[in-house]
Order: sequence, then structure tokens, then C-alpha cells
Amino acid sequence: MQEKRYTMHSDKKQGRMANLEMLRCVAMMMVVVLHYLGKGELLSDLAGDRLGAGAVAAWLLEAFCIVAVNVYMLISGYFLCCSSFKVSRLIRLWLQVWVYSVGVGLLGALSGVLTGVDFDAHYLLTLVFPISMGHYWFMTAYVFLYLLLPFVAAAAGRMTRQQLQAALSLLLFTFCILKSVLPLRLETDGMGYDCLWYLCVFLTAAYIRRFGIPFLEKSKNCLFLYVGGCLLIFGGTFLLRAVYLRTGSLGRMLKMCLEYNHILPFLAAVGLFGAFARMKLKGRCAELFCRIGPCTLGVYLLHENLGFRYAWQSWFGAGKAAAAMAEGGPGAVGTLLLWTAAAVLGIFVCGIFVDMLRKGIFDLLHRGLLKFRAYGGLLKRLERVDGLFVPEKEARE
Repeated sequence: MQEKRYTMHSDKKQGRMANLEMLRCVAMMMVVVLHYLGKGELLSDLAGDRLGAGAVAAWLLEAFCIVAVNVYMLISGYFLCCSSFKVSRLIRLWLQVWVYSVGVGLLGALSGVLTGVDFDAHYLLTLVFPISMGHYWFMTAYVFLYLLLPFVAAAAGRMTRQQLQAALSLLLFTFCILKSVLPLRLETDGMGYDCLWYLCVFLTAAYIRRFGIPFLEKSKNCLFLYVGGCLLIFGGTFLLRAVYLRTGSLGRMLKMCLEYNHILPFLAAVGLFGAFARMKLKGRCAELFCRIGPCTLGVYLLHENLGFRYAWQSWFGAGKAAAAMAEGGPGAVGTLLLWTAAAVLGIFVCGIFVDMLRKGIFDLLHRGLLKFRAYGGLLKRLERVDGLFVPEKEARE
């Protein structure tokens, strides 16, 4: 019996899957929402006695957007699991991160925008060594995972359905389910900010690509999983709050349901991924998302740079939204939503534009350097190294 698989719709002209590029854009917008609410100090203390309508709305937004990082990694894992490791790709990725880290970091410091961080030797070292110093935690986890790709992708590609099921079940039990059901903090719990968790997400994407999941074959099931999961995240968070306010216990677990490696955000992310996997985009809409989708990483690298990380929220009315929420009243929710939408639109458009500019400059430099024999020789050596990781069957073809 043949396994059911997703019918993925790709834009042949662009060579990309427009539906997943659209999801990539949506996920990055959600990331901006998370950073606007969190670093803009718009998420009220859950341990407080009273939360107004604006505060509740902010936490509801948080619950529906917390899937963003898992979704982004599911997309990456979906494609990486069927691709070979390339040193050249790793170098391009590192250069992209380094240019943003140093360029934007120095710009923020020299322009006086830098806030919340001291301009010292540690700051400069973080700019120069962004991966090793954890300037962008997601990129650190992603690069470490990519370094494991020669082993992980090969194993996932050769496993049978039952083998991959068993391995994935063990990983999810250890790093996801266990922390989700125990009423305590595990010392080894990285809360989803590490390479180990994204190994679990990567293998989930590999399983979906190779074998599919019957429940996700219908769009309504996917939407139910996403919306239901997010509502449970919100409800679970406020249930823990109620227990804390009544008993004074579980104070360290108030935000447990909002952590990336909790079972609820994980399942909700799978649901959202499945919903977009069923979509079919054509024409100009598909072309647009295929063009801007690859630039979404630049949105993250720009607004999460230490030079601007704690500054841009005030440019988009975080202070005004916080004041409206503190005053309460019927306009608090509207003010919050209005400024959040403005922040998402402004940061996303600016980030896409900057990354397109960065890509154009990189392309110009590449064409210019091709005139030098040493550069051409280096590219040929990298091509030979990349060829070492191409499977024999693929190499023969």
C-alpha cells in the first residue's frame, strides 16, 4: 500500500514552492509580533492580580504567534532533509549573518540608537563572532543543526517509516512531552532555544515529507490543530496563572505553555504548516512570495540585531500602546492591535528591502571577484568539497 503524501504546489518558473514561501513570510511577521510585544514591554506580568482587556489581548496574540519559530524550522527542515550538505551554502549563510551583525551593530552604536546593551568589548566580540557568541540564538542553533546535516539527513533518508517513527517518538518524548506534563522544571530543559529541539523539528519535517500524516491531509484538520492548539496555549497559561494566584505555587511555570518545545506550540505549528502545504498559489501572487520569501531571514537579522533590538519598538508606538493598556477602557485593544500591525508592516517591509539591497551588493561583488583567478580557483575547490556530500545516485544522474 502506498503512503499518502502532501501534494506540494511549486512555482516551476521560480523553482520554489510559493505556498511555503508565503508561510515563511507569515512566520516572520509572527516573529516580529513576538518581539514587539515582549521587548516593547506590552506583556503584562502574569503574576499580577488584575489584567485588563488590552493585557489579555496581548497574551492572546502571543499565543497565536508563538508557533512562528517552529514553523520556520519546519519549512527549513522540509527542504533540507532532501538536500545535500554544502560548505559553500554554510559560508554564504555565515557571511550574511556576519555582515548584518557587524554592519547593523556598529550603525546602531555609532548613531546613538543602541539601548539596553552596553557598548563594550563584549558587545564588539558579539558582533564579530555572531554564531559563537550567540548574537542571534536562532542562527546559532540553525548553523549547528546544519553542521549535523550530513549525518541527520542521511539517516532520516534511509530509515523506514517505523524506524523514523520510533526515533522521532523517543526524541519528542524526551525533549517535548516530558516537560509538557510534569509540574516542575527540568534542569536539561532548554525551552526550545537549542539545536537539540530543532533536531526534533527537523526530523518531524522529514517524516512529513517522506511519509505524510493522514490527519493533516484535510485543510480543516490542519486549521483545527492550529487554532485549537493556540487556544489551549492561551487557556493553559491563564489556568496556570489562576492556580498560582490561588495557591502561590507553580510560579516558575506560568509561561510553560508558551515555550517553543512545549507540546501545544509544537502541534499548533505542525497544523499551520499543514494548512499552508495544502494551498495552491498561481500567477503574480506566487511570483511575489517566491521573490520575497528568501529575504525573510534578513528581516530577523535586521530587527534582532543588538544595535536595534530594544530600540525599534518605541518607533512604532509601544509606549503609546502600553499607556492605553494601563488606562484601560474600550480603546486599549484597538490601540494595541493598530500599533502592532504598524510595527509588523514597517519592520517586514524595511527588512525585505534591506536584504534585497544586501543580495544585490553580494551579487555585484561576486561578479567583480570572478575576474580574479584566485577567486575562481577558490570556488572550484568549494565545488569539489560540496561534491563529496552528494549521494552517489544523485551524482550519477
